[in-house]
Amino acid sequence: MSVEIPLDNLSVSEKVRLLERVWDSLCSESGDVRSPDWHREVLETRKRRLEEGRAAVSPWSEAKARLLDAGR
Repeated sequence: MSVEIPLDNLSVSEKVRLLERVWDSLCSESGDVRSPDWHREVLETRKRRLEEGRAAVSPWSEAKARLLDAGR
């Protein structure tokens, strides 16, 4: 199935809401989907940066609020 969504016409907050709906749909489906190798490598790099004190994290609620604010 192919669905065309006019992404250029959506605001950032609308795009975030769309991503949340897709994510919720993916989470509700059972299945074993393997993450690609590049994803593991990115996670390892980020973990190492955190352990070395060269990166910081934010709670999802704060990150989400920043994304939604950026779209206004």
